Amino acid sequence: MKFACETPPTGAAAQFAASLQNKLPTLATDRLILRAPRVTDFETYAEIACSSRGAYFGGPMSREDAWADFASMTGNWLLHGHGVWTIGAAAGPAGFVLLGFEPGDQEPELGFMLTQTSEGQRIAFEAAQAVLHHARTALGWDTLVSYIDPENRRALRLAQRLGGLLDGRVAESLVYRYPREVL
Repeated sequence: MKFACETPPTGAAAQFAASLQNKLPTLATDRLILRAPRVTDFETYAEIACSSRGAYFGGPMSREDAWADFASMTGNWLLHGHGVWTIGAAAGPAGFVLLGFEPGDQEPELGFMLTQTSEGQRIAFEAAQAVLHHARTALGWDTLVSYIDPENRRALRLAQRLGGLLDGRVAESLVYRYPREVL
Protein backbone atom coordinates (compact mmCIF):
# COMPACT_ATOMS: atom_id res chain seq x y z
CA MET A 1 0.00 0.00 0.00
CA LYS A 2 1.34 3.41 -0.93
CA PHE A 3 1.11 6.28 1.52
CA ALA A 4 0.07 9.84 0.69
CA CYS A 5 3.60 11.05 1.53
CA GLU A 6 4.86 9.13 -1.53
CA THR A 7 2.90 11.38 -3.88
CA PRO A 8 5.11 13.94 -5.65
CA PRO A 9 4.29 17.53 -4.74
CA THR A 10 2.59 19.85 -7.20
CA GLY A 11 2.48 23.58 -7.80
CA ALA A 12 4.62 25.86 -5.66
CA ALA A 13 5.71 23.00 -3.40
CA ALA A 14 7.05 21.06 -6.43
CA GLN A 15 8.94 24.13 -7.63
CA PHE A 16 10.45 24.65 -4.19
CA ALA A 17 11.43 20.98 -3.89
CA ALA A 18 13.08 21.15 -7.33
CA SER A 19 15.00 24.30 -6.36
CA LEU A 20 16.35 22.54 -3.25
CA GLN A 21 17.26 19.43 -5.25
CA ASN A 22 19.13 21.60 -7.76
CA LYS A 23 21.34 22.93 -4.95
CA LEU A 24 22.63 19.45 -4.05
CA PRO A 25 25.79 18.27 -5.81
CA THR A 26 25.35 16.10 -8.87
CA LEU A 27 28.18 13.67 -9.53
CA ALA A 28 28.82 12.21 -12.97
CA THR A 29 30.85 9.20 -14.06
CA ASP A 30 31.27 7.69 -17.49
CA ARG A 31 27.94 5.86 -17.21
CA LEU A 32 26.11 7.25 -14.21
CA ILE A 33 24.56 10.39 -12.81
CA LEU A 34 24.35 10.60 -9.04
CA ARG A 35 21.64 13.12 -8.26
CA ALA A 36 19.45 14.41 -5.47
CA PRO A 37 16.72 11.99 -4.40
CA ARG A 38 13.14 12.64 -5.48
CA VAL A 39 9.88 11.40 -4.03
CA THR A 40 9.47 9.18 -7.09
CA ASP A 41 12.77 7.42 -6.23
CA PHE A 42 11.20 6.02 -3.11
CA GLU A 43 9.61 3.20 -5.10
CA THR A 44 13.10 1.91 -5.94
CA TYR A 45 14.23 2.42 -2.34
CA ALA A 46 11.23 0.44 -1.07
CA GLU A 47 11.93 -2.30 -3.62
CA ILE A 48 15.33 -2.77 -1.97
CA ALA A 49 14.56 -2.07 1.70
CA CYS A 50 11.30 -4.03 1.89
CA SER A 51 12.76 -7.15 0.30
CA SER A 52 15.28 -9.68 1.55
CA ARG A 53 17.94 -7.31 0.15
CA GLY A 54 17.16 -5.00 3.08
CA ALA A 55 18.31 -7.59 5.61
CA TYR A 56 21.81 -6.10 5.64
CA PHE A 57 20.64 -2.70 6.84
CA GLY A 58 17.87 -3.31 9.33
CA GLY A 59 15.27 -4.94 7.11
CA PRO A 60 13.39 -6.25 5.47
CA MET A 61 11.49 -3.12 6.41
CA SER A 62 7.84 -2.29 6.31
CA ARG A 63 7.01 0.33 3.69
CA GLU A 64 6.42 2.82 6.51
CA ASP A 65 9.87 2.15 8.04
CA ALA A 66 11.47 2.34 4.61
CA TRP A 67 9.91 5.77 4.09
CA ALA A 68 11.26 6.96 7.45
CA ASP A 69 14.74 5.65 6.54
CA PHE A 70 14.63 7.26 3.08
CA ALA A 71 13.45 10.56 4.55
CA SER A 72 16.16 10.43 7.22
CA MET A 73 18.95 9.87 4.70
CA THR A 74 17.55 12.64 2.52
CA GLY A 75 17.35 14.94 5.55
CA ASN A 76 21.06 14.48 6.18
CA TRP A 77 21.65 17.02 3.38
CA LEU A 78 20.07 19.77 5.50
CA LEU A 79 21.60 18.66 8.78
CA HIS A 80 25.12 17.62 7.74
CA GLY A 81 25.74 18.83 4.18
CA HIS A 82 25.84 15.29 2.79
CA GLY A 83 23.32 12.53 2.28
CA VAL A 84 21.94 10.04 -0.19
CA TRP A 85 22.23 10.23 -3.97
CA THR A 86 20.05 8.33 -6.40
CA ILE A 87 22.19 6.38 -8.85
CA GLY A 88 20.75 7.14 -12.26
CA ALA A 89 21.49 4.62 -14.99
CA ALA A 90 20.17 4.12 -18.50
CA ALA A 91 17.31 1.91 -17.26
CA GLY A 92 16.27 4.26 -14.44
CA PRO A 93 17.29 4.35 -10.76
CA ALA A 94 19.84 1.59 -10.13
CA GLY A 95 20.05 2.17 -6.40
CA PHE A 96 21.52 4.61 -3.92
CA VAL A 97 24.88 5.64 -2.53
CA LEU A 98 25.30 7.82 0.50
CA LEU A 99 27.47 9.71 2.85
CA GLY A 100 25.35 9.13 5.90
CA PHE A 101 25.42 9.70 9.62
CA GLU A 102 22.93 7.68 11.64
CA PRO A 103 22.47 7.10 15.37
CA GLY A 104 25.20 4.71 16.48
CA ASP A 105 27.59 5.74 13.71
CA GLN A 106 30.83 7.02 15.19
CA GLU A 107 31.71 8.89 11.97
CA PRO A 108 30.18 9.42 8.54
CA GLU A 109 29.56 6.32 6.48
CA LEU A 110 29.82 5.44 2.83
CA GLY A 111 26.82 3.24 2.09
CA PHE A 112 25.52 1.67 -1.08
CA MET A 113 22.48 -0.34 -2.09
CA LEU A 114 21.43 -1.55 -5.51
CA THR A 115 18.42 -3.10 -7.12
CA GLN A 116 18.89 -6.75 -7.94
CA THR A 117 18.83 -6.06 -11.69
CA SER A 118 21.71 -3.56 -11.32
CA GLU A 119 24.13 -5.94 -9.61
CA GLY A 120 27.13 -7.34 -11.43
CA GLN A 121 27.58 -4.28 -13.67
CA ARG A 122 30.15 -2.42 -11.53
CA ILE A 123 27.56 0.30 -10.88
CA ALA A 124 28.10 0.31 -7.09
CA PHE A 125 31.88 0.48 -7.58
CA GLU A 126 31.65 3.38 -10.03
CA ALA A 127 29.14 5.30 -7.89
CA ALA A 128 31.08 4.72 -4.66
CA GLN A 129 34.33 5.88 -6.28
CA ALA A 130 32.63 9.13 -7.29
CA VAL A 131 31.36 9.65 -3.74
CA LEU A 132 34.78 8.86 -2.22
CA HIS A 133 36.31 11.48 -4.52
CA HIS A 134 33.61 13.99 -3.52
CA ALA A 135 34.28 13.33 0.18
CA ARG A 136 37.96 14.12 -0.28
CA THR A 137 37.82 17.03 -2.71
CA ALA A 138 34.57 18.84 -1.94
CA LEU A 139 34.27 18.03 1.78
CA GLY A 140 37.97 17.79 2.64
CA TRP A 141 37.60 14.54 4.58
CA ASP A 142 40.68 12.51 5.46
CA THR A 143 38.80 9.31 6.23
CA LEU A 144 35.46 7.65 5.79
CA VAL A 145 34.05 4.27 6.86
CA SER A 146 31.51 1.68 5.78
CA TYR A 147 29.64 -0.31 8.42
CA ILE A 148 28.94 -3.69 6.82
CA ASP A 149 27.03 -6.74 8.00
CA PRO A 150 29.57 -9.62 8.01
CA GLU A 151 27.11 -11.74 6.00
CA ASN A 152 26.93 -9.17 3.18
CA ARG A 153 29.66 -10.70 1.03
CA ARG A 154 29.04 -8.42 -1.97
CA ALA A 155 29.42 -5.27 0.15
CA LEU A 156 32.56 -6.65 1.83
CA ARG A 157 34.16 -7.33 -1.57
CA LEU A 158 33.14 -3.89 -2.81
CA ALA A 159 34.68 -2.16 0.23
CA GLN A 160 37.92 -4.06 -0.36
CA ARG A 161 37.95 -3.20 -4.11
CA LEU A 162 37.47 0.45 -3.16
CA GLY A 163 40.58 0.28 -0.97
CA GLY A 164 38.81 -0.04 2.36
CA LEU A 165 40.77 -1.62 5.18
CA LEU A 166 39.14 -3.68 7.92
CA ASP A 167 39.30 -1.52 11.05
CA GLY A 168 37.37 -3.40 13.73
CA ARG A 169 33.73 -3.82 14.66
CA VAL A 170 30.90 -1.66 15.88
CA ALA A 171 27.99 -3.64 17.29
CA GLU A 172 27.27 -6.34 14.69
CA SER A 173 28.98 -4.52 11.80
CA LEU A 174 32.48 -4.76 10.41
CA VAL A 175 34.09 -1.35 9.92
CA TYR A 176 35.97 -0.72 6.67
CA ARG A 177 38.01 2.46 6.64
CA TYR A 178 38.90 4.38 3.49
CA PRO A 179 42.10 6.29 4.20
CA ARG A 180 42.97 9.57 2.49
CA GLU A 181 45.01 7.76 -0.18
CA VAL A 182 41.79 6.07 -1.29
CA LEU A 183 39.55 9.11 -0.94
